[in-house]
Amino acid sequence: MSEKPETRGSRPQAGRRAAAASQQLHGGEPAPEAEAIRVLIVDDHALFRRGLEMVLGGEDDIEVVGEGGDGFEAVEKAGDLLPDVVLMDIRMPRRSGIEACTAIKDAAPSAKIVMLTISDEEEDLFEAIKAGATGYLLKEISIDEVPHAVRAVHGGQSLISPSMASKLITEFASLAKRSEERQQQVPAPRLTDREMEVLRLVARGLGNREIAKELFISENTVKNHVRNILEKLQLHSRMEAVVYAVREKLLEIT
Repeated sequence: MSEKPETRGSRPQAGRRAAAASQQLHGGEPAPEAEAIRVLIVDDHALFRRGLEMVLGGEDDIEVVGEGGDGFEAVEKAGDLLPDVVLMDIRMPRRSGIEACTAIKDAAPSAKIVMLTISDEEEDLFEAIKAGATGYLLKEISIDEVPHAVRAVHGGQSLISPSMASKLITEFASLAKRSEERQQQVPAPRLTDREMEVLRLVARGLGNREIAKELFISENTVKNHVRNILEKLQLHSRMEAVVYAVREKLLEIT
């Protein structure tokens, strides 16, 4: 496996330099250069890695900084390269993506990990989330959607393929029922009707952009609603909000 760090991201960097030079020629100050999102790709299929690299390499704000073919390489390169986002398969030789996920969180705590896999097994989904994954996407998604997923996860969103999100919600409901007798029930904070609408769509696995389209509101408004929901529930992530909502029976699970 060969890496060409000098070529990855060279086209976007050249484009940014040209834009800055053009602006200077017209008498303006060059705009501050935003740092590209650093991505590490880990998959045991070289052809799939190359496809992701080609798609992401064409984005001005994304730079592929490395790649690996198994969980051991994932942990080693994450520690060396400190990527912002890791796109990683689950079932790989030598060390699985789930095992690597936990180690990566220790080696590069700020990295957001997205499992990009063919596995639609519930157990893999649950174990990946427990291991610290921020996203779980099936490889059935269009490869052109991957740059958006990278940006969304880097921006703080949790992404789960809709078909897998429904399995996750069902499991949350089951856990809530099993633990109901052991937990002390406390009054749930009151959410507005609009916040409840947003929470239901979050529970379906929709991102901020999709929620905005569904409710005919701006993406910034959605972000404000999600922030208010988390503050009211005293939680830290969208995933925790869904778990809480199911446990407190704020959502109807069908």
